[in-house]
Amino acid sequence: MSRPTRTSATRKNTTRKSTGNAKPDPADQAFAEGLALVKRNPALAAVSATVCRQTKCPATPASGLAAVDSNGTVHVHPTRRAAPGEWAWTLAHALLHLGFGHVPAAKDERRSQPDRFDLAARCAVVNRFLASFAPGWTPDRLPAEHPGGDEELLAARWRRDGIPAAHEHCGTAGDHPDQLLVTWGAWNTAVPDWETAFAHALTRSVSAAMDVAGGRRDRVTGEHVRLHPWDRALNWFVSSYPLLGGLAAGLEIVADAELARAQGIDIAAVSASAGEIYVNPLRSFTDGEWRFVLAHEMLHAALRHGERCGARDPYLHNVAADYVVNGWLVEMGVGEMPEGLLYDAELRDLSVEEVYDLITTDLRRMRRLATLRGKGRGDILGEPLLHPGSGPYPDLDEFYRRGLVQGFDLHGYGERGLLPAGLIQEIRALAHPPVPWDAALARWFDAYVPRPVAVRSYARPARRQASTPDIPRAGRYFPLEETARCTFGVVLDTSASMNAALLGKALGAIASYAQARDVPAARVVFCDAAPYDAGYIPPTEIAGRVRVRGRGGTVLQPAVDLLHRAEDFPPGAPVLVITDGRCDTLRIRREHAYLIPQGASLPFTPRGPVFRLT
Repeated sequence: MSRPTRTSATRKNTTRKSTGNAKPDPADQAFAEGLALVKRNPALAAVSATVCRQTKCPATPASGLAAVDSNGTVHVHPTRRAAPGEWAWTLAHALLHLGFGHVPAAKDERRSQPDRFDLAARCAVVNRFLASFAPGWTPDRLPAEHPGGDEELLAARWRRDGIPAAHEHCGTAGDHPDQLLVTWGAWNTAVPDWETAFAHALTRSVSAAMDVAGGRRDRVTGEHVRLHPWDRALNWFVSSYPLLGGLAAGLEIVADAELARAQGIDIAAVSASAGEIYVNPLRSFTDGEWRFVLAHEMLHAALRHGERCGARDPYLHNVAADYVVNGWLVEMGVGEMPEGLLYDAELRDLSVEEVYDLITTDLRRMRRLATLRGKGRGDILGEPLLHPGSGPYPDLDEFYRRGLVQGFDLHGYGERGLLPAGLIQEIRALAHPPVPWDAALARWFDAYVPRPVAVRSYARPARRQASTPDIPRAGRYFPLEETARCTFGVVLDTSASMNAALLGKALGAIASYAQARDVPAARVVFCDAAPYDAGYIPPTEIAGRVRVRGRGGTVLQPAVDLLHRAEDFPPGAPVLVITDGRCDTLRIRREHAYLIPQGASLPFTPRGPVFRLT
């Protein structure tokens, strides 16, 4: 009995049935998943490239996964299998060649292909960029450290020294080039600019990430969050006003109605030590007026108006600084000045100290003037205000200096408009910080403490005479009258309020400078409630003779008078006064200087230089 044979219809139906139940190709599915990973990146998705997976495409690399040409086509191997992450890295590598301008489109008929040095250098730059945000998987064959420099620099270096083995074939086409320059195929269309499109998309991506980090955009939905007017004003400085943009990016706004009520903040105040601007959220201003208010407080903090007060009245110094800052902002056209702020056009081009000297002639009227904090209250706060979320604050001196100096450079580079001469002078002073106290003290010693001049005489044999007994050599010595001339006086505050650590640092610096200038001895007078004449002391022994006596208040004028009356103290010798500032008013009728701790101030206007220990 013979077996029945299948008919063609039966075979056709069987084929249709098997085709309908066929599973998707794993290679196609892995490629589709890798392509989807790349499209999730907005910067890479902005590069409008096409993908070719034809079986007999001549541009498809035989030993790799993909290659890209200047027509914007990524030629992918149709049968080679790879994981989705590997496909994502391969496609991103090819798209970055387009975005970086490595394969620009052009209508030139003859285009020379890049050599192997250019190919390797461009692939190395792309791999270095992908290492920061690879959208999938990173090949194990790539080196852990990527070379520095751009494409041209790397290519020139490798032409001279040879291509490292790890970067010889670090592209996506194996042993073949993964970058192909061809003639633009569509003659009737404009040549695309993938490099510009990628740059714009990358800028938008970074801006969106900054908005999310700054709370201006929701992290999940991506929608913009409604901002308060003071937040919009602060963002305007970051995006549109480079002079204060760096400061605005680092300062924090604290908008707490209860804190403003408790601290008596009418509109705003600033704490430079905390890097915080406190605003009253119950006040209603336009965006332009909030810009003026925030710029006002930022300049107070950056120019360290609080620390520059010294022995002046803090509130009147704050009022003087308000006049100067408001005049600058009106001249620059930053926002709109709210009604009632301190402004006088006649005070233009004056410094804060000059304005302070002018307004102190009418103290009764000045006490009734109001700052941004309110009437009779300064908006420059010395200490940070405690509020929920506050904590230990770092030293912000370097932040203010760098932010304002870099903003000034960007402002001038972008030609954003003219700045007041007084503000430019203040910023340039910040760009060149003052000389450290020890170096400034050394310059004072060089200027006012003479160095003894040695005298040579054959009456004194030289130290090298024994080595040449037949050749007479003159000896070198300092005459008594010369050593008596080269000295200085030290008036030392030894009251209990003096800081022992700073006192030791000051005395150590004095001893080292005196010893370096061959000063044989210094006249030292200890003083608190009464003077104690220690006589002439060698510089190396000054620190060992000091004893803090702590007998109450400090009266230093008797010690100065003792040096004035001393017959053995040269009339031209200078005097250095070391005190913490808690002393009486001094009158010194010779060259003198003061050495005080950082942050302290003298209760009088000094006539000599003041060095501040840090």
